[in-house]
Amino acid sequence: MMRETEAAVVNNGVSPAPTGEFARLGARTLLATLGLLLLGYTVIAQATPSYARAYKTQFGYSPSCNACHTEGGGTALNPFGKAFKGAGRNDAAFAKIAALDSDGDGVANTAEAQAKANPGDKKSTPTSPGGWLDLAAMIPKEVQAAFPGVQSWLPRDAVLTATDIATAKTMGASLSAADENTIYIPVENQRPAGTALIFPVTFQDKTFYLLMTTDKALKISQVIPMNTKALPAAKTAKAYANFVGVAAQSVPAAAGNTLDDAITRAVKNAGVLLYVRLKGA
Repeated sequence: MMRETEAAVVNNGVSPAPTGEFARLGARTLLATLGLLLLGYTVIAQATPSYARAYKTQFGYSPSCNACHTEGGGTALNPFGKAFKGAGRNDAAFAKIAALDSDGDGVANTAEAQAKANPGDKKSTPTSPGGWLDLAAMIPKEVQAAFPGVQSWLPRDAVLTATDIATAKTMGASLSAADENTIYIPVENQRPAGTALIFPVTFQDKTFYLLMTTDKALKISQVIPMNTKALPAAKTAKAYANFVGVAAQSVPAAAGNTLDDAITRAVKNAGVLLYVRLKGA
């Protein structure tokens, strides 16, 4: 989940296609709007995942992804995120978990959220909320490490429409509203430099996460495993090397039931999501 701010910049500024138009279009529109893009600050898309929209409706402001995730959109759920998911992940879920103290800091979830403290972070309280809503703190550290030296970002929330989901199906990917995510776009020299996406993989009822980065033509640069404690074998899986240099929308389908197959299916879905949202946005 991401905050909404300076929406017009991103909505008008980043609609990349994987054929080189990403760089040309991004350059043109970013140049037109760079007066609003300050070095080190984040510009967020107006369209936000459904859970963020529900949070805003409930509490009157847009949260960062860290309300429910440990390290930003796509990463593992924090205690509040787990409670919200367990209660149904809908508007009614907020009331069900209102009196809980999910993060164990002594303050109920709703009291924290109403005070603009993070209900999923023990270190964030109504008297000391911390910087969880600061724009500069919203890019996961793993994403920043993948693009060293980059200090400007355009996170774009991938909100999937029925048309997107149908298009993805024709491309061999299986997507749903549950796959809504945040695409992180690094900006260098006033131009998009690539993309990054964090997403889960489930194998034998165990979940870990992958960080996929691409270049500005949407060719995969790397796929890195994250949070593999539940499934250590995922850290050294052989599949990762197969994706480097492949166009995000062209990852081959996987037909088997091995760990490498599960990884390949997840990467294919993520690649098609990138293509559909950035090309068709």
